[in-house]
Amino acid sequence: MRYSVLISGEAGQGPNHLTKILAKALIEKGFFVFYSRTYESRIRGGNNFNVITFSDESVSSNDSKVDVIVALDEKTEKIHKGTLKSGGHFIKTNSSDEKIAEKVLELLKLEKKVGKTKGFSFLDGSMGLAQGAIDSGLDLYYAYPMTPATPVLFELSGKQDENNFFVFQLENEIAVANAGVGSAITGAKVMIGTSGGGFDLMTEALSLTGMLEVPLVFYLAMRPGPGTGVPTYTSQGDLRMALHSGHGEFQRLVLAPGDPVECGEIASQAFYFSQKFRAPVIIISDKHLAESSYPMQGKAKIVKSPKVMALIKYNSYEATKDGFATDDPKIINENFERRLKKAKEIAKEASKFEMFKSYGKKSSKNVVLSWGSTKGAILDAINGLDVQFIQILYLDPFPDLSKQLQGSNLILVENDSTGMLADLLREKTGIKIEEKNKILRYDARPFLADELNAEIKKRLK
Repeated sequence: MRYSVLISGEAGQGPNHLTKILAKALIEKGFFVFYSRTYESRIRGGNNFNVITFSDESVSSNDSKVDVIVALDEKTEKIHKGTLKSGGHFIKTNSSDEKIAEKVLELLKLEKKVGKTKGFSFLDGSMGLAQGAIDSGLDLYYAYPMTPATPVLFELSGKQDENNFFVFQLENEIAVANAGVGSAITGAKVMIGTSGGGFDLMTEALSLTGMLEVPLVFYLAMRPGPGTGVPTYTSQGDLRMALHSGHGEFQRLVLAPGDPVECGEIASQAFYFSQKFRAPVIIISDKHLAESSYPMQGKAKIVKSPKVMALIKYNSYEATKDGFATDDPKIINENFERRLKKAKEIAKEASKFEMFKSYGKKSSKNVVLSWGSTKGAILDAINGLDVQFIQILYLDPFPDLSKQLQGSNLILVENDSTGMLADLLREKTGIKIEEKNKILRYDARPFLADELNAEIKKRLK
């Protein structure tokens, strides 16, 4: 069984409040529950809606059709009536309290408990990332508010006193990045956060971390672009920027979690690598992962990362060991070679971690390849299919997948218009994904399990 409920109304009418009430009631009955949020870039009015999908089996995505629509305003019927299943229920109300949640449960005849989610709780990607950073010994978090990175700023702000770290909102992203570099130089464990437009402004400081060889963790929460784009929706369109932005040659890591627990684990690994190799690490996520709520059990595995910096003289020029600027070609060459050597050292160390995960039928010749927030929809979509799903967690350094992928029928699933992961795969392995096997979504919405299931079936061999 699998049901979906859409709750819709204007901003300020309480769709989020009602969603939380209903989701909590469902998980207390033992159902697996996933819900996503869709909202416009406005404080009041418009149309905001959440979709709750629940089942007696694991669930981590929504579907294109819903069983119940709860309308908190008059516009909901016109906007969403096409998503209601035949025989579905439409509830008109101006209330967002427990009574409405009870009515939904009655309509779906869910009085009995299934009891499968004892010990589970709701966690979104922002919560998972924040907790992972705290557990890794975070000292400072700098940010300027920008959707969808802002929830991490709020999450950390509320926990700084009890966990002995500091959160600062500065005047812009340039200030954020430079403050992050300066604090990292003093030996603090620092993370900074933003979305695509803000990350653009941080790239000069990103290059500076490469020259200074200071540990700094960047949180890049993607939304559709370019420009302002669609600021409150989702995309995976910033992958190339994360991999290649900045001037000059220096080593970075780009890590991509796919669920809230992985957000915590990847945050921990980001601090580990940044400290061990004195290098910038970019955690790349998106709006869908940052703000969707998953039923999770257990805690993220945290890797210890002792602080490595010493307070000495630093220089943005090529410099001597004492930190004095130099034009000496011999020293410049030695500095380049030292920085280049890090790439091999990081790749060797990364191989000790889970750089990718495999799901489904591992002997299948049909292999779905993806990264990040698409994980949930793919896991739901491949249920019962002759498919193996490989989720990439380490985008730089890139895992050696030649043996796993050679001779397979490769299917790409990605929330962008050009299939950037396919380009990266070909660059790193020489393996090409055929254009007809690229399932791309770039309308600023996440993948839906039933639609994705149909698209994958078309490409199976």
